[in-house]
Amino acid sequence: MTSLSPRRIARVRPLDPTTPDEQFFVANDARDFDSDAGRSWTVIETPFPGSRANAPGPARAGWDIGAVVDQKMFTFLAPSVPVNVFGMAHNTGQPGRDLPPQAFHKAASSVIGPDEAIQLGHGAGHVDPEAELTIVVGRTARGLTLETARDAILGFTIGNDVSARDLQKTDELWISAKSQDTFTPVGPWIVTDLDDSDLAIGIIHNGKELQAASSADLGWKVDEILVYLSAFMTLQPGDLVLTGFPAECARIRPGDVVVCRVEGIGELRNPVTGASWENQGA
Repeated sequence: MTSLSPRRIARVRPLDPTTPDEQFFVANDARDFDSDAGRSWTVIETPFPGSRANAPGPARAGWDIGAVVDQKMFTFLAPSVPVNVFGMAHNTGQPGRDLPPQAFHKAASSVIGPDEAIQLGHGAGHVDPEAELTIVVGRTARGLTLETARDAILGFTIGNDVSARDLQKTDELWISAKSQDTFTPVGPWIVTDLDDSDLAIGIIHNGKELQAASSADLGWKVDEILVYLSAFMTLQPGDLVLTGFPAECARIRPGDVVVCRVEGIGELRNPVTGASWENQGA
């Protein structure tokens, strides 16, 4: 299944940034992501109006609105800077459906982009990746209904809900298991107008393709998830909602490479390393 009218939107940083946190938003309408046209992007206004964290950098030569930039000119960042990051718990098939919907909150500081390292500290224990179809919220939203939920969606991206299983057993709120630095890789871009009803979802671990599943296997569906979340809090532009992991995973260790796949969006690749901060007194 593919996008009905695919538009990709990405948050990027020029290879020659003028400031360490410089960012721009670019868009691409090519159906073939790997074609020459698919690698030629147009600079656009922020797709998250009103979000200060998602404002583009100051204008610079070659990066004005409407300018065309080649993919070789920038690196992909996580596709938004969220206020909130949510994950859906127990959201696999009928067993998940039989339980009340339940979400957990992930620290926004855990978000990293494509090709950034998932860093594992010595105390993390057994850590698994989870490839997930991820909702990108496009506007401020509260009290959504099944009829209005889609209006709050900008599009979908790929999220990796990295999870420390040993810590998950001892921390009933899952904060230490889910919110560690680098534990939420997201990207590489947002795809709009995507039919999310039956998309293949899976992981490639060190070159080995693990058993895939489908977004159809999720117990609670996209619209229902947004209705549930917006019933008790306001969703903000750029917020991310990881919808659940129905596929196979494998324990990760430093030196590994994890690729998360979602049909119609592409691949999110991240290496795995030891924690850079552990010997720095942080």
